[in-house]
Amino acid sequence: MQAVPMPDKRISMMGIFSHEEQAASAIRGLRNSAYTLERVHSPIPSHTIADALQLPKSKVGWFTLAGGITGFCTGFLLAIFTASRWGMIVSGKPVVALVPFVIVGFEFTILFAVFGNVLGLISQARLPRFRLYKRYDPRFTGHKFGVLASCAAPMKSDLYRFFEAKGAEINVYDNA
Repeated sequence: MQAVPMPDKRISMMGIFSHEEQAASAIRGLRNSAYTLERVHSPIPSHTIADALQLPKSKVGWFTLAGGITGFCTGFLLAIFTASRWGMIVSGKPVVALVPFVIVGFEFTILFAVFGNVLGLISQARLPRFRLYKRYDPRFTGHKFGVLASCAAPMKSDLYRFFEAKGAEINVYDNA
């Protein structure tokens, strides 16, 4: 019978910082290390932290564009369908006159672009979230910044020293 190797036990540490520059410095340091950056908590929107995270560009704009194109086509098709269904000739104008339908197409473009934007925001932000994070500290809503990182159990002291050098208050969590 062959022994099955146990996966490395992981340890998580939360570095709690008083200043956003300290948190951003820790995030930049974690990016080029053997540690895994798990989560970042901030009481305010921070460009410094966002730049340090180097997040990819949002895809919400594509949802808005798709909604706008869909709305434009839907508005024109609805106006054409309505005009051709009843076939009322006014002042000798053609039943399907594209110029007056631009108004309907424009309005539907705006409406569907807003719907696409809202759907994109909800889907890309993964909303709604019904579970709370176990390692959340209420101080992150007021005046502290949190950086959660994990590492293999043998590297625990190195990660601790890393956060200590960055000036963090440290909470250690066992992932078992």
